[in-house]
Amino acid sequence: MHTHFLGIDIAKSKFDCALLRPDGKVRNKVLTNNAQGFAQLLDWLDTHGVHASELSQLHVCMEATGIYWEALAEFLCDQRIVVSVINPAQIKSYGASRLMRSKTDKIDANLIAHFAKERTPAPWTAAAPHERVLRSLVLRMEALQNMLTQECNRLHVANPAIEPQIQNHIEWLNAEIKALAKRIRDHIDNHPDLREKRDLLDSIPGIGERTQAVMLAYFGSAQQFDNARKAVAFVGLDPRQHESGSSVKGKPRMSKVGHAFVRKALYMPAMAALNRTEWGKRFKERLANAGKPPKLIIGAMMRKLVHVAIGVLKSNKPFNSALHCA
Repeated sequence: MHTHFLGIDIAKSKFDCALLRPDGKVRNKVLTNNAQGFAQLLDWLDTHGVHASELSQLHVCMEATGIYWEALAEFLCDQRIVVSVINPAQIKSYGASRLMRSKTDKIDANLIAHFAKERTPAPWTAAAPHERVLRSLVLRMEALQNMLTQECNRLHVANPAIEPQIQNHIEWLNAEIKALAKRIRDHIDNHPDLREKRDLLDSIPGIGERTQAVMLAYFGSAQQFDNARKAVAFVGLDPRQHESGSSVKGKPRMSKVGHAFVRKALYMPAMAALNRTEWGKRFKERLANAGKPPKLIIGAMMRKLVHVAIGVLKSNKPFNSALHCA
């Protein structure tokens, strides 16, 4: 049983803490979002009765705000503290249910602490250190790709005076992307579990090298998802229904309440699977014959790829096209 609940509202440079004690009182603290602030958090908890030997009595809850929460959540998990990372939409809805009229970082931290006590959200599982490294590498690759796209767009409309500079930057970016791609391959090859999972994902037609790295970074610990539906929801590919009574019947849409980067990484593999693989063509034909529009078919294939990826990772068996021909 948890006796103390810590709500954390996190931002880029600092995080607000609200410690809900067994007597119902709340203690607040603002700390910097870095290693020094993390250590100070443990000291502050100790002064309020949550000693190092009693950390199992603490339940920490925070929102998944960008990437700012990851370092703190991983630090707390390494201390064997139960941590829950929740969608900000949950806290927004919870605050509305409590008729909250004001919004500050301190109020949000208090709200998250009460949410943790009342709803007892599921614990979050931190990735292994080598998976964290892979995740940072694939995110860096995405950043470099975005910079390369921006520079290529600038080159088309640039003044001749700065064209050489932009061209040099493009060449540097291409070299960095090539070097980073090799580093990602080497990192996967140097860790047997990642290498085995990469080989499983490689058996899925339509999923290339870069998509495999993204999937390993976010789905490598397949045990973090009880089933493929949770992985689909994590990416935001689950359908959203909008119906009410007999007069409101909206078309189902992709929720997009999930990890946008992973969702983006699945788009081109879905297109490749639909148009260049036999199982994807059959999948496309079946949905098209059912009257489904092209965009829906693409989204369905993105969702299908998540299901298939989780399936092969959990079963440790390569892709079998015979299971996906119906």
